[in-house]
Amino acid sequence: MLVITGNPGVGKHTVTEKLSQKLNLPVLDLNQIAIQNKIYEKSGSTLDVDVKKLARLVKKLVKKNSIIVGHLAPYVLDKTQVNTAIILRKNPYKLIPIYKKRKYPQKKIIENTGSEILGIIEYDAIASFGIKKTFQINATNLSPSQIISKIGLIIKRKSKGDKIDWLDLVARRGDLAKFFPNKK
Repeated sequence: MLVITGNPGVGKHTVTEKLSQKLNLPVLDLNQIAIQNKIYEKSGSTLDVDVKKLARLVKKLVKKNSIIVGHLAPYVLDKTQVNTAIILRKNPYKLIPIYKKRKYPQKKIIENTGSEILGIIEYDAIASFGIKKTFQINATNLSPSQIISKIGLIIKRKSKGDKIDWLDLVARRGDLAKFFPNKK
């Protein structure tokens, strides 16, 4: 099974839809499964998913040859269910306008860009699936077809993916306080 994960706004669903057509594989969308099965609580403008319930449900739905998409993948799947996990990453400066267009509250923008900068989903995916199954792609300036080409090389193990360090970029620009404001 192939997993496509990453922070909101990196292009997971767009890429997965096109990849599904190319590989002729069904898609399990973790967000849709959670919503359809009402496995969440509304908290302000966000939905807090019960990942334990979602994990139990997904275990029943998972097919060997499928693509699972969603930022919750590292929290609901385990190593035995995954052949390859792809984390799509995007420059945090490019994510801000995406989040503003989606009308995310400032707190959610800070949380998601901070998560991207620190590589939280990468860290959690490696912890869940292992370093040999986990790969990153810098999707910042790539089209969906370019990303799919990179995924193909990773699946065939002809590429190790990209090394990404947004923290260094943000620090060099002197913007740590912008993305990690002091909470008083």
